[in-house]
Amino acid sequence: MSRKGSHSDRKNIAKERMSILFSQAESFFSWNQEYSHHCVRSARLIAMKERVRIPLRLKRRYCRRCNSYLVPGVTGRVRIYRGRVIITCLNCGWHRRVPTGRSKRPNGKEKD
Repeated sequence: MSRKGSHSDRKNIAKERMSILFSQAESFFSWNQEYSHHCVRSARLIAMKERVRIPLRLKRRYCRRCNSYLVPGVTGRVRIYRGRVIITCLNCGWHRRVPTGRSKRPNGKEKD
């Protein structure tokens, strides 16, 4: 049985729903953390079902292991170490390492 709607329309709808769910997770986090974690799980399920990539700005806001919404200082710790931003989930201990993108000198060598 075929699905209705064009492929690009469904992808756009899925991206829109994911951004709505992440904004709900952010707004509800202060009084109901479990609901915000549920919003993240739902957004991931939508992305997997429709085979859509989660945008990078949203991908860095949740833990890949326990699907918890990461808020710096509450459910996540943010540190800078050796040119990387290390985000640690305080629920399960999972680390995400993000390169900072060091600036280079005009001759191509990095700063010390």
